[in-house]
Amino acid sequence: MEYVKTRTIMTKSDLGEKWFGIDYHMNLYKGCSYGCIYCDSRSDCYHIRNFDEVKSKVDALEILEQELASKNYRGVVSFGTLSDPYNIEEEKQQITRQALSLILKYGFGVSIDTKSDLILRDLDLLQEIAKNNSVIVKISITTFDDELAKKIEPHVCSSSRRFEVLKKLREAGLFAGVLMTPVLPFLTDTEENIRNMISLSKEADANFIYTKMGMNLRTNQRNYYYRKIEELYPGLSQDYEAVYGNKQFCNSLQYRHLMELFLNLAHQNGLLTEMEDIIQAYKKEILMNEQMSLF
Repeated sequence: MEYVKTRTIMTKSDLGEKWFGIDYHMNLYKGCSYGCIYCDSRSDCYHIRNFDEVKSKVDALEILEQELASKNYRGVVSFGTLSDPYNIEEEKQQITRQALSLILKYGFGVSIDTKSDLILRDLDLLQEIAKNNSVIVKISITTFDDELAKKIEPHVCSSSRRFEVLKKLREAGLFAGVLMTPVLPFLTDTEENIRNMISLSKEADANFIYTKMGMNLRTNQRNYYYRKIEELYPGLSQDYEAVYGNKQFCNSLQYRHLMELFLNLAHQNGLLTEMEDIIQAYKKEILMNEQMSLF
């Protein structure tokens, strides 16, 4: 595995309450091996060379410990905003697991985005962290259909397996739900997909399901996505170009109808859908009080 030099591991988030209440960003790896054709992290703005190759960072854990020790505010640290923390190298390298041990040691909270069932390996650490701080796990699932998922996310465990992982996380007492992003126009923006995603989330006892009912297509990622879509569904890239052109965010053409359906079904099944509600539900009272004291 290639190693790249870095000066920092953990940076203060400028998103704050806009994205699951995270206080710090952290990406222990660069690149991802899952091959999801829609991944926005391929965009030029993130400057990740050879995105499909997983790279680690020189002295990542040592730098992280120094940064954790220097922080006065023990906020929520986000794993996986650009690269899945449980990529194909993690089982051997265990960098994410060691980082979670440091999070526990210094009393921080954690927010994890992943498509991998390897997260179950770290249930023990996540449960310990949750005793004193906030933990939220977002299992990324774009479609209930395992066959479709295999096409658009070729190196990831099946959607059905991810729902099983979600159920195990909930059985372990963790706050967890579904990150239903992106929603791909012409492919996953269907009533059937939404109904099944809500139903399966409910069966897994998810706390929430979150979506934006569209996808990002910018810079070089747009070209990559169109090329992959054309390989899978000849002619479909022309439909994208005709409808969206060079737009960065591409809402489903059925946005209003599908979002209304999504919200109604989710609420009927007791699933949180709004960012503010999700944040309030998972953040520990001790953390909220500490944050308020800073102001």
